[in-house]
Amino acid sequence: MKVVILCGGKGLRMRGLEENIPKALARVNEKPIIWHIMKLYSQYGNNEFILPLGYQGEKIKEYFIDYKWKESDLELVLNENKPIPLTNIEDWSITFADTGLETMTGARIKNIEKYVDDDIFLLTYGDGLSDINIDKLIQFHKEKGKTVTLTGIRKQSQYGILEVEDGIATKFVEKPEMNSIINGGFFVCNRDFFHYLSDDPECVLEEDPLKNLIKDEELAIYEHDGLWMSIDTPKDLVEANEIWKS
Repeated sequence: MKVVILCGGKGLRMRGLEENIPKALARVNEKPIIWHIMKLYSQYGNNEFILPLGYQGEKIKEYFIDYKWKESDLELVLNENKPIPLTNIEDWSITFADTGLETMTGARIKNIEKYVDDDIFLLTYGDGLSDINIDKLIQFHKEKGKTVTLTGIRKQSQYGILEVEDGIATKFVEKPEMNSIINGGFFVCNRDFFHYLSDDPECVLEEDPLKNLIKDEELAIYEHDGLWMSIDTPKDLVEANEIWKS
């Protein structure tokens, strides 16, 4: 099953910490975010990836092209100039698709339609980390029988909440869990999903495509209550590394 990872955005809110690389290459525990995402999928037997590239896409290509010798212990036979990896290398097949610098998320997905030849494919963002069970997600999608399944997250508020009666505080809750469910990425999609997308560069996945799926009652929600975080700012990156260490 093909896995599409959206990694073409500019990541403007990461500026100041990771200006010279795309956000997907920012490192958590000495590995890029996108490596962790791919590792999660591969643990469930999904080793074929499609990367719709945009901003600094050449650096993502360079990372994986150089991966064998940069990320592994090596033995080098000098007279043959032949580096031999001494550690296991991931058995991943990667399709790099240049989808434009300014292209929005929906159009990026539409532009890689020609590389998806299965009835079902997987989709996620290049900045979200989770311990979601991919097999259970796929099983849920098949049971619901809808065009797309989206992983929903009940996220804690970053602010404490005060309850007030007659101008007097009656209760304070530190970082309560919100009742609303947010888009956590980690989609499962039928090929019919491409009909909801446009190759217009302004097509945004989170706007008309998702709204039309909801209108047609074709969007299922798989609730995940385990580890999940979106790495959107330098603060998020620091937090992700702290969580990993702990």
